[in-house]
Amino acid sequence: MTEIAVPEMSLVVLVGISGSGKSTFARRHFAPTQVVSSDFCRGLVADDENDQAATPDAFDVLNYIVGTRLRRGLLTVVDATNVQWEARKKLVELAKSHNVLVDAIVMDVPEEVAVERNEARPDRDFGSHVIRRQSKDLRRSMAKISRDGFRRVHVLRGTDEIEAATVVREKAWSDRRELTGPFDVIGDVHGCRAELETLLRTLGWDVEPGGTGAVHPEGRTAVFVGDLVDRGPDSPGVLRLVMGMVAAGTALCVSGNHEQKLARALNGRKVRVAHGLQESLDQLAAEPEEFRAAALAFMDGLISHYRLDGGRLVVAHAGLKEAYHGRASGRVRSFALYGDTTGETDEYGLPVRYPWATEYRGRAMVVYGHTPVPETEWINNTICLDTGAVFGGKLTALRYPEKEIVSVPAEKVWYESARPFTAPGHRDPGMLSIDDVGGVKHIEVRHGGGRIKVREENAAAALEIMSRFAVDPRWLVYLPPTMAPPETSRLDGYLEHPAEAFAEFTEAGITRVVCEEKHMGSRAVAVLARNPQVAAARFGVEDGTAGAVYTRTGRPFFADTDELVNRLRQACAPLMDELGTDWLALDCELLPWSAKAEGLIRSQYASVGAAARTALPEAISALEAAAGRGLDVGDLLDRTRRRSDNAARFRDAYARYCWPVSGLEGLRLAPFQILACEGRATAVQEPHSWHLDMLSRLADPLIAPTRHLTVDLASQESMDAATAWWSALTADGGEGMVVKPLEWPHPADATGAAVPAGRVQPGVKVRGREYLRIIYGPDYTESLEVLRRRFLGRKRSLALREHALGLEALSRLAEGEPLWRVHEAVFAVLALESEPVDPRL
Repeated sequence: MTEIAVPEMSLVVLVGISGSGKSTFARRHFAPTQVVSSDFCRGLVADDENDQAATPDAFDVLNYIVGTRLRRGLLTVVDATNVQWEARKKLVELAKSHNVLVDAIVMDVPEEVAVERNEARPDRDFGSHVIRRQSKDLRRSMAKISRDGFRRVHVLRGTDEIEAATVVREKAWSDRRELTGPFDVIGDVHGCRAELETLLRTLGWDVEPGGTGAVHPEGRTAVFVGDLVDRGPDSPGVLRLVMGMVAAGTALCVSGNHEQKLARALNGRKVRVAHGLQESLDQLAAEPEEFRAAALAFMDGLISHYRLDGGRLVVAHAGLKEAYHGRASGRVRSFALYGDTTGETDEYGLPVRYPWATEYRGRAMVVYGHTPVPETEWINNTICLDTGAVFGGKLTALRYPEKEIVSVPAEKVWYESARPFTAPGHRDPGMLSIDDVGGVKHIEVRHGGGRIKVREENAAAALEIMSRFAVDPRWLVYLPPTMAPPETSRLDGYLEHPAEAFAEFTEAGITRVVCEEKHMGSRAVAVLARNPQVAAARFGVEDGTAGAVYTRTGRPFFADTDELVNRLRQACAPLMDELGTDWLALDCELLPWSAKAEGLIRSQYASVGAAARTALPEAISALEAAAGRGLDVGDLLDRTRRRSDNAARFRDAYARYCWPVSGLEGLRLAPFQILACEGRATAVQEPHSWHLDMLSRLADPLIAPTRHLTVDLASQESMDAATAWWSALTADGGEGMVVKPLEWPHPADATGAAVPAGRVQPGVKVRGREYLRIIYGPDYTESLEVLRRRFLGRKRSLALREHALGLEALSRLAEGEPLWRVHEAVFAVLALESEPVDPRL
């Protein structure tokens, strides 16, 4: 039995004459979606799999499909004869262009077997001469197919060997996604053995006597980014320690360009002896031959990069752009070893490196070294750990997943740097580029959303709003989601009622909810820094401001919000102290409604109320006079009286939310959730009861409390009490309440991330009977049966997606990710707001 091993991410080219059994072999060993057949492609373009005239077009289609699959990292099998060098050459080039390995499986059967098989197939009407020609081409190819560029050529001779063959998948050497850490990723050592041992001990490692290995009592794994050797005082000592750790399974190591060059020199290859290579050669010359051989084998065996922790962490010596993660080619290895160079040299004669990290947008964290920098710096989810230990700087490690930087100083300057340490130039990671938000986007979210699609037309609408109306984008770290109402109530006279909200959460398995008073104002987000210095350091805002208050679409509330921001900063200072943070983001309601919406109220609501108050009494008087003359207008008169009463209720409804404001006089702000603070996405991590308790301690006349109560959904008495509270709120002119699951986070998924249970709504608004007149019009109670048929599905879907995006933005903010990453999720919320949804819901 012949076992054929093919890489999990690769191109497999089947080679054999027609009738050799390629299609049968492909069906037996590969999934139907993995096989791309030339016959199938011929049928696509000609409706006839045997139309040889369609072959050029068929192979255009085949190459396109193959290229697309390889770009997406999928194992792909080409089922075609491929007996001619030219056909194989195109496929090999296609694989290499996508940086994947390519194998050939040759099925060599006697001509007579192939002829007999084709004669048995009525759809194969070509003669035996075609088989003979293909067989001759195959014989000619066999002598040189191993030089075509294939990683391996597997030859199966005869039908028995083909039948007995098995195919297994090989993981890429770089694929260690099953290792989840925790990891200590260590930057360029360059022969600084003493500093390495000091760093390991600082990280909690126990270094074995003689420096032959190390182990961490908590089971951590070290990952070295390469450049263990050259320049420093003890490259053999560093190699001995790292080799021992790797052999014991306590460490991984990728190749650096210095290991690659030293191995070539030890193998007798001609290399330029520079950049500290001579030091390593001299030090190794003093070591036993056995150690030199082991060190050479170790360095020769180092690979270009590792993918770890489910693909969330990538380690490569000089970094690696996303398109190369998990790929294998000379191009990928060169990038991992040397980075992306412009082909130019600087004034020191060293290569000018293209700043690939400034354009990196991958989900995986990339940790690398290679180019020494004075301080580590996160650039778009990448970090360079080479802090120049051998040049008198520091030896640095990154604790993962903690994202904690640990450094130890160099004992001395071991080697003079050819150029001074300078931070690599890069684009400001805090700013959005139009490329970040244009076109179709798929946003990965960890809190119950999976992957959320943003359509191109929605993105264009959001870009218009953001570019023309938004606050300074550095403050725009969160946009609140929309909120759906409950299922329509069947109670007489009601469109919305708490009973439906309680039933919905009970069905979803929620046992306790919090009912929060719904303030009738304008949704506001407040981002507050303790002082302008914090604003500059944390948010990059250097204009002297220390916060912003903006609307749910990212617009400033007023032309000048400095007075409001400063008052809020003072009010929240004790809360910042308690939370140990220098900044806060709050979800709030700004009162009164008229403070922001006075123009809307005058044009859309007051005009209706004024017209009704003027016209309807006149209509009632006229109808009463007509009734007095004996005309049958009773039904019309009753309806007009009801409409007059409805109009008065309508005016009373919106008037309750309007009062004069002068500066901060008359203005109120009702915070109900602490969204985030330094290092914590509290909206994700804390239950609603915690937020309401913390915010209740704010003592300032500007701050309006959010009344609330907790409801046990297993207790009818508790639900009845909440319903009575809602009735009292709405009878007094309140808008209603919001019902939310009390506990957050909900049960975690397999990755440990908090996700909502199922698809339960994060909050359900239950609005009062009279308030709904503002939404549906004065006479909406006259048409409840029609309104009960309203469709809630789109609104509910939108609420779930926007909520997931909002939590993702806050998580990225708290974790210190670049602002463009935060904006990616924030912008998506704004884009989804342009989806067509009934605005009354």
